[in-house]
Amino acid sequence: MMSSTLFWVVVVFTVCALIAWYLSYTAARLDRLHARVEGALSALDAQLVRRAEATLELANAGLLDPATALLLAGAASESLDATDERQHGREVVESGLTEALGLALTPVVVAGLREDEAVGGMALRRVAASGQRVQLARRFLNDAVIDVRRVRRKPTVTWFRLAGHAELPQTFEIDDELPAPLREA
Repeated sequence: MMSSTLFWVVVVFTVCALIAWYLSYTAARLDRLHARVEGALSALDAQLVRRAEATLELANAGLLDPATALLLAGAASESLDATDERQHGREVVESGLTEALGLALTPVVVAGLREDEAVGGMALRRVAASGQRVQLARRFLNDAVIDVRRVRRKPTVTWFRLAGHAELPQTFEIDDELPAPLREA
């Protein structure tokens, strides 16, 4: 009788320990995923700032006609000013910068800039490289957000409130497609 009671106590203790370990593991995993989102968001922010700076540099290089330079400088300045905005507002501003790049960097303009290899070509390459880094950083962020959402949808996470009071992260949706002539830079 005593050994069967001891057996069941050990079984119950083992099951409780396994459940506690699983909950702890899941909570730690969710915490790591949230940290990954924060890191990816910081990286995206840095790349968006670099893209705006590269665009502003191109606009101020004196190689573009005044209207085009003003268009790019305005969009880049707005992007630099939007670093503290809420996500949706920032998405609109960053998509606006992409649109301005698409309008300004026509095949004719890009060809003219490439002729001036010292300044124009270098500025173009910087804008193209920063645009590609924005695309990658946004993909990394969105992948991390999707992973967090997938884990947070699990019943165990919701039942035991393993996410705590952390906000559900949002994907960052902008138009970050490089203009066709710039993709060849």
